[in-house]
Amino acid sequence: QKTHLKSVCLQYPLCRLLNSHCFCLLKNGMGLIIFFLCAYVPKTEADHCKWEGVLEDLERIKTSKDIDVSLYTANADEDEECQELVIRCFFLETQVIVQECRIKNCSKTQDVWNIWKNGNESFEKKLTSTKSEKCKECEEYEEKNFTEFVQNFVKVIQRDCK
Repeated sequence: QKTHLKSVCLQYPLCRLLNSHCFCLLKNGMGLIIFFLCAYVPKTEADHCKWEGVLEDLERIKTSKDIDVSLYTANADEDEECQELVIRCFFLETQVIVQECRIKNCSKTQDVWNIWKNGNESFEKKLTSTKSEKCKECEEYEEKNFTEFVQNFVKVIQRDCK
Protein backbone atom coordinates (compact mmCIF):
# COMPACT_ATOMS: atom_id res chain seq x y z
CA GLN A 1 0.00 0.00 0.00
CA LYS A 2 1.33 3.43 -0.94
CA THR A 3 2.09 6.01 1.72
CA HIS A 4 2.87 9.68 1.31
CA LEU A 5 6.04 9.94 3.37
CA LYS A 6 7.27 13.06 1.57
CA SER A 7 4.61 15.23 3.17
CA VAL A 8 5.13 13.65 6.60
CA CYS A 9 8.92 14.12 6.39
CA LEU A 10 8.52 17.78 5.49
CA GLN A 11 5.75 18.57 7.94
CA TYR A 12 7.35 16.96 11.00
CA PRO A 13 10.35 19.31 11.30
CA LEU A 14 8.17 22.32 10.60
CA CYS A 15 5.70 21.19 13.22
CA ARG A 16 8.50 20.65 15.77
CA LEU A 17 9.85 24.12 15.01
CA LEU A 18 6.47 25.69 15.59
CA ASN A 19 5.81 23.69 18.75
CA SER A 20 9.14 24.63 20.32
CA HIS A 21 8.96 28.31 19.49
CA CYS A 22 5.28 28.71 18.75
CA PHE A 23 4.39 31.57 21.03
CA CYS A 24 7.68 33.45 20.56
CA LEU A 25 7.63 33.15 16.76
CA LEU A 26 4.03 34.16 16.31
CA LYS A 27 4.86 37.55 17.81
CA ASN A 28 7.03 38.44 14.80
CA GLY A 29 6.72 38.30 11.01
CA MET A 30 9.04 35.31 10.51
CA GLY A 31 6.88 33.16 12.78
CA LEU A 32 3.79 34.02 10.79
CA ILE A 33 5.56 33.16 7.52
CA ILE A 34 6.56 29.73 8.87
CA PHE A 35 3.04 29.17 10.17
CA PHE A 36 1.49 29.90 6.76
CA LEU A 37 4.07 27.70 5.00
CA CYS A 38 3.13 24.80 7.28
CA ALA A 39 -0.54 25.35 6.52
CA TYR A 40 0.16 25.45 2.77
CA VAL A 41 2.33 22.28 2.50
CA PRO A 42 -0.51 19.74 3.02
CA LYS A 43 -2.63 21.48 0.37
CA THR A 44 0.22 21.31 -2.13
CA GLU A 45 0.72 17.59 -1.51
CA ALA A 46 -3.00 16.91 -1.98
CA ASP A 47 -3.01 18.57 -5.42
CA HIS A 48 -1.12 15.66 -7.02
CA CYS A 49 -2.94 13.25 -9.28
CA LYS A 50 -4.84 10.63 -7.30
CA TRP A 51 -3.56 7.99 -9.74
CA GLU A 52 0.15 8.81 -9.27
CA GLY A 53 0.86 5.50 -7.54
CA VAL A 54 -1.00 3.61 -10.27
CA LEU A 55 1.10 5.32 -12.95
CA GLU A 56 4.29 4.30 -11.14
CA ASP A 57 3.13 0.68 -10.94
CA LEU A 58 2.10 0.70 -14.62
CA GLU A 59 5.61 1.87 -15.52
CA ARG A 60 7.05 -1.07 -13.56
CA ILE A 61 4.87 -3.72 -15.20
CA LYS A 62 4.79 -2.46 -18.79
CA THR A 63 7.95 -4.34 -19.79
CA SER A 64 7.00 -7.60 -18.08
CA LYS A 65 7.68 -10.59 -20.32
CA ASP A 66 5.80 -13.11 -18.17
CA ILE A 67 2.35 -11.50 -18.58
CA ASP A 68 0.73 -12.76 -21.76
CA VAL A 69 -2.99 -12.01 -21.84
CA SER A 70 -5.54 -10.41 -24.14
CA LEU A 71 -7.60 -7.76 -22.41
CA TYR A 72 -10.58 -5.59 -23.27
CA THR A 73 -8.89 -2.27 -23.95
CA ALA A 74 -10.74 1.03 -24.07
CA ASN A 75 -9.56 3.75 -26.39
CA ALA A 76 -7.63 6.57 -24.77
CA ASP A 77 -9.71 9.13 -26.68
CA GLU A 78 -13.16 8.06 -25.47
CA ASP A 79 -15.73 10.78 -24.83
CA GLU A 80 -15.08 12.81 -21.65
CA GLU A 81 -18.52 11.78 -20.38
CA CYS A 82 -17.32 8.16 -20.33
CA GLN A 83 -13.92 8.80 -18.68
CA GLU A 84 -14.78 7.39 -15.26
CA LEU A 85 -16.37 4.27 -16.75
CA VAL A 86 -13.33 3.76 -19.01
CA ILE A 87 -10.99 3.96 -16.02
CA ARG A 88 -13.19 1.50 -14.16
CA CYS A 89 -12.93 -0.92 -17.11
CA PHE A 90 -9.15 -0.75 -17.02
CA PHE A 91 -9.12 -1.55 -13.32
CA LEU A 92 -11.55 -4.43 -13.82
CA GLU A 93 -9.31 -5.89 -16.52
CA THR A 94 -6.37 -5.55 -14.13
CA GLN A 95 -8.06 -8.25 -12.07
CA VAL A 96 -7.53 -10.62 -15.04
CA ILE A 97 -3.82 -9.78 -14.92
CA VAL A 98 -3.77 -10.47 -11.17
CA GLN A 99 -5.23 -13.93 -11.79
CA GLU A 100 -2.77 -14.59 -14.62
CA CYS A 101 0.13 -13.58 -12.39
CA ARG A 102 -1.04 -15.88 -9.61
CA ILE A 103 -1.18 -18.81 -12.01
CA LYS A 104 2.20 -18.11 -13.61
CA ASN A 105 3.90 -16.68 -10.50
CA CYS A 106 4.87 -13.46 -12.31
CA SER A 107 7.72 -11.30 -11.11
CA LYS A 108 5.43 -8.24 -11.12
CA THR A 109 2.53 -9.73 -9.15
CA GLN A 110 2.79 -7.20 -6.31
CA ASP A 111 2.78 -4.21 -8.68
CA VAL A 112 -0.27 -5.57 -10.52
CA TRP A 113 -1.99 -6.21 -7.19
CA ASN A 114 -1.27 -2.60 -6.11
CA ILE A 115 -2.87 -1.26 -9.30
CA TRP A 116 -6.00 -3.33 -8.81
CA LYS A 117 -6.23 -2.52 -5.10
CA ASN A 118 -5.82 1.25 -5.61
CA GLY A 119 -8.50 1.26 -8.29
CA ASN A 120 -10.86 -0.93 -6.34
CA GLU A 121 -10.60 1.25 -3.23
CA SER A 122 -11.22 4.38 -5.26
CA PHE A 123 -14.32 3.05 -7.00
CA GLU A 124 -15.77 1.43 -3.87
CA LYS A 125 -16.27 4.90 -2.50
CA LYS A 126 -18.27 6.32 -5.38
CA LEU A 127 -18.99 6.05 -9.06
CA THR A 128 -20.47 9.36 -10.12
CA SER A 129 -20.91 8.59 -13.81
CA THR A 130 -24.03 6.95 -15.02
CA LYS A 131 -24.08 4.79 -18.12
CA SER A 132 -25.00 6.85 -21.12
CA GLU A 133 -25.77 5.62 -24.61
CA LYS A 134 -22.38 6.94 -25.74
CA CYS A 135 -20.43 4.80 -23.27
CA LYS A 136 -19.53 1.19 -23.97
CA GLU A 137 -19.47 -1.72 -21.56
CA CYS A 138 -15.99 -3.13 -20.91
CA GLU A 139 -16.71 -6.23 -22.98
CA GLU A 140 -17.62 -4.11 -26.01
CA TYR A 141 -14.04 -2.91 -26.42
CA GLU A 142 -11.58 -4.74 -28.64
CA GLU A 143 -9.27 -7.26 -27.01
CA LYS A 144 -5.63 -6.20 -27.22
CA ASN A 145 -2.36 -7.61 -25.97
CA PHE A 146 -0.87 -6.67 -22.63
CA THR A 147 1.53 -4.05 -24.04
CA GLU A 148 -1.23 -2.13 -25.85
CA PHE A 149 -3.48 -2.43 -22.79
CA VAL A 150 -0.85 -0.82 -20.53
CA GLN A 151 -0.11 1.94 -23.07
CA ASN A 152 -3.80 2.87 -23.31
CA PHE A 153 -4.23 2.60 -19.54
CA VAL A 154 -1.38 5.08 -19.01
CA LYS A 155 -2.87 7.51 -21.55
CA VAL A 156 -6.30 7.36 -19.92
CA ILE A 157 -4.89 7.91 -16.43
CA GLN A 158 -2.73 10.82 -17.62
CA ARG A 159 -5.76 12.37 -19.30
CA ASP A 160 -7.70 12.10 -16.06
CA CYS A 161 -4.87 13.77 -14.13
CA LYS A 162 -4.86 16.92 -16.28
